[in-house]
Amino acid sequence: QLQLVESGGGLVQPGGSLRLSCDASGFNLDYYVIGWFRQAPGKVREGVSCISKYSTKYADSVKGRFTISRDISKNTAYLQMNSLKYEDTAVYYCAVSVRDSNTWYRSSEYAYWGQGTQVTVSS
Repeated sequence: QLQLVESGGGLVQPGGSLRLSCDASGFNLDYYVIGWFRQAPGKVREGVSCISKYSTKYADSVKGRFTISRDISKNTAYLQMNSLKYEDTAVYYCAVSVRDSNTWYRSSEYAYWGQGTQVTVSS
């Protein structure tokens, strides 16, 4: 059974850092695209970053601050978030797609989702 479980969220001050983890089971992460999305209250879910065997992609709003990575031996993907801002506050989700496409930021590209982890940036 395919499953994604996020962890690592929490409360952090502006300028701080967090690392989110996405533990995958039921499939080999090496053959798929893992995307990170976030959804703030009252806003649509937005693509943050994605990673495949061949590429990484980022939303403009997080470029230079967030880094996506994966550890195939652990079947886990990560999102290192540095220089966090108030506007990064959201529930963060990881999701899996079979396509490495230029429309990676669309939720419809992803078939399976984790339950989400809350990130709150506040002083």
